[in-house]
Amino acid sequence: MIIAIPVETDEGMNSMIAEHFGRTPYYAFVKVEGGEIVSMEVEPNPLPEHAAGELPAYMHKRNVDVLIVRGIGQKALRYLNEYGIQVIRGAQGTVENVVKNFIQGQLNDTEYEPAEHFHNPKFQGE
Repeated sequence: MIIAIPVETDEGMNSMIAEHFGRTPYYAFVKVEGGEIVSMEVEPNPLPEHAAGELPAYMHKRNVDVLIVRGIGQKALRYLNEYGIQVIRGAQGTVENVVKNFIQGQLNDTEYEPAEHFHNPKFQGE
């Protein structure tokens, strides 16, 4: 299983989850097998300026099974659902903590919308 997480920095397992799926500087990709983390990589966001659907398509091409985010817009969520990617919203903390909580079944999907969506019409529905 491959888990993707938007993160603020490239600090490996200590990278902190970013506030928003699409407007993140990096993505962490964590491979989990048999309830154990077997590999992890962080890479720069390849599409910092993107059109609707481009980042979900990228996640699909990367064979992501689960996307763990803090905040995500409704359009991106719909695209990810169409690709069959499970999305867990409202997460916070480091990659290590988030993934361990997910593996242990202690991470629940909680609707969370970044504050920028409330204050900037550009992001409405993204």
